Amino acid sequence: MAHRTTPTPLSGTLMCQAMWARDGRQLADLYATALGTTVSQTFPDDEGNDVAFAFHLNATMHLFYTSPSFAAPDWPAQDLPFHLDLAFDDVHAAEQRLVEMGATEPDHQPGGTHWTVLLDPSGQPFCIHSTH
Repeated sequence: MAHRTTPTPLSGTLMCQAMWARDGRQLADLYATALGTTVSQTFPDDEGNDVAFAFHLNATMHLFYTSPSFAAPDWPAQDLPFHLDLAFDDVHAAEQRLVEMGATEPDHQPGGTHWTVLLDPSGQPFCIHSTH
């Protein structure tokens, strides 16, 4: 019987997370505001139109692409490949500000009183929690 060796763990770092939407700028602005920063970088397409928008937190770039063919997931009917959870000291004030920026609150709220699901302007679910 052959002995298996345990592989050496990797030690990568998260360099960038990217999301797509019909309006990458609106999505970038929402998440930048939620995370206490502003969009700091744009990337043009071949015609010179800005189509990607980024901000940096610590060593990670958060990048948001404009894609005219983007379609939001049919949540909760479809499983999500991933979603974001954000925590705030004043979750009610954060929710109000995020809604003002284009987020919406769907009827389906599986978190009860533990978290609130919002849909970002692209229609993708994310959760907000209290830090307390």
